[in-house]
Amino acid sequence: MESVIQWCLDNLNYWTITFLMAIESSFIPFPSEVVVPPAAYKAAAGELNVIFVVLFATIGAIIGATINYVISYTLGRTFVYWFVNTKFGHLCMLSQEKMERAEAYFREHGISSTLVGRLVPAVRQLISIPAGLSKMKFHIFILFTFIGAGVWNTILACIGYGLHSVVPMDQLTAAVSEYKPYLTIGGIILFLIFVGFLVVSGLKKNKSDLKEK
Repeated sequence: MESVIQWCLDNLNYWTITFLMAIESSFIPFPSEVVVPPAAYKAAAGELNVIFVVLFATIGAIIGATINYVISYTLGRTFVYWFVNTKFGHLCMLSQEKMERAEAYFREHGISSTLVGRLVPAVRQLISIPAGLSKMKFHIFILFTFIGAGVWNTILACIGYGLHSVVPMDQLTAAVSEYKPYLTIGGIILFLIFVGFLVVSGLKKNKSDLKEK
């Protein structure tokens, strides 16, 4: 698997981006920071299209999250906790503590955690599991995952694209890591802007409906 992943990283295109991001959003630990910024960096060099980079990265994230959702939805909590405590689960850097943390986050924030959780480190990859365990409606799960993953991938793509004229490719990963503390903050700000847009649009629509009556 490591050789396959390395080959994909060395040959980034829309299909390898999708594959790697599907892995990133499943239970296998793999950071999106080493996929999307380099792909966006290549887009800035004219090798790829940055919009397609974000799109295919988001599609991959949905695929990986759906795998987690379906497994947890169909096999249930007993299987999930058994798996995270197996040797293979530990190799995937899973633990009962991480799983309990993800479930607690889901209980605290409700179904919106599927969206916001995509922006939170240590919760991002696992938030789809409690969504499946709680039998969250699939279309809502997909919608919120799409928005959350899309915001996150947009932030990463902007960083990678912007760093093209600043650092050489071999220093990109180190440069991106410097921005890690600000990534979640940026994602939450974008999320709040999105929510504000929906609220304003809803208020305008209500006012319009009242005038028509």
